[in-house]
Amino acid sequence: MNGETVRLWTRQDEKSLEQLERNGVFHNKREYIEAQYEDIADHFIKLYRWFVEAASKRVPKPECVEFPIWCSISLANMLRPVEGTVCYELELPKDKVIYFDGSKWDYVLNHIYIPINEEDQLEYIKDLKRKGFKDEFNLYEGKYAHLYPLERKRIIDSWERIFQIDSWNEFVVQGNIWEIRPEYISKIQKFGDGPIF
Repeated sequence: MNGETVRLWTRQDEKSLEQLERNGVFHNKREYIEAQYEDIADHFIKLYRWFVEAASKRVPKPECVEFPIWCSISLANMLRPVEGTVCYELELPKDKVIYFDGSKWDYVLNHIYIPINEEDQLEYIKDLKRKGFKDEFNLYEGKYAHLYPLERKRIIDSWERIFQIDSWNEFVVQGNIWEIRPEYISKIQKFGDGPIF
């Protein structure tokens, strides 16, 4: 490959091998998310849609892609293969990767405000209390959320901070890509293959 490349690792359903064989590319689809998360899939899908829109501003998304592919930036932190899955070791151009802070993603999953720092968090909580809110939960969703569109927007706007990486820690930073192509694949490990890579 020409230019600067990076190595990533991702665990996917073993059916991804068939899609690669058939189509020459693997894309994450809604049906895969539904199969993985079952009853709570809608929660993830809604937030993944937000992520897709925000991430597309950083690395343009191919038109045919629905959802990103979650990757680890280190072998030490990669998800190991389990029954029914395969792990890919990938090498691809650095400009194809959307880096983000996985610990900040937890705020998104919980529908809460991502503070700039500890001082901002204290100010935010203080401001909510001044406005009469008991806590920071239920402002994004819940029976009263529609009454506070500005507070909801404030939360959503803060989510952009997932792309601000304060400390490059291989156990926190994650990389997402839009697709897996055969030329990106260095190695494939199936469940039961022995030592990881």
